[in-house]
Amino acid sequence: MLNEKLKNHHLILASGSPRRQAFFKDLGLDFEVRLKPVKETYPEDLTHFEISNFLAELKALPFKDALKPQDILITSDTIVWHENKALGKPMDAHDAFQILKSLSGKTHEVITSVCFTTQNFKKTEYDITKVTFKELLDDEISYYINTCKPFDKAGAYGIQEWIGQIGVTNIEGSYFNVMGLPVHLVYKTLNAFVDAS
Repeated sequence: MLNEKLKNHHLILASGSPRRQAFFKDLGLDFEVRLKPVKETYPEDLTHFEISNFLAELKALPFKDALKPQDILITSDTIVWHENKALGKPMDAHDAFQILKSLSGKTHEVITSVCFTTQNFKKTEYDITKVTFKELLDDEISYYINTCKPFDKAGAYGIQEWIGQIGVTNIEGSYFNVMGLPVHLVYKTLNAFVDAS
């Protein structure tokens, strides 16, 4: 349905995440994956969704001059916001353990920002989901880290994996947002973009 609307456009997904790529396939979209390295740093005065917005827009910068008139570039970034700080991807197993220990028995926010860029247009949207974990046992945390190795995931966990299945007791908002892409928001924004163009 949306793919038919986008037939005169060329979607570029700038993400190596297999989960985000799978979401685009599930939406029935024709798209190209195009990757360019970017140093993911942000000003220290940014907080909450400002961080993920900044990083999503930062990821679009290397592509800007190469975009053609029909191109729609999509970049995104996910952070976990907990106790007034952003939790990114863990550096190692020890870091992953400390992150998951800090999330244990508490509620945190998962924020994903998505930046839509064309030659003459840029729009950034974000979504927030609240996730609550039970009190996680040290053995459970260690088992998860050793078996799933969540070093490429913000907050050191994937909700679709074992730790989410046994540990998440409540979720408020989009489940897919926690997996790394607010699919409903991407669908809505692309529809609105095509309808307006």
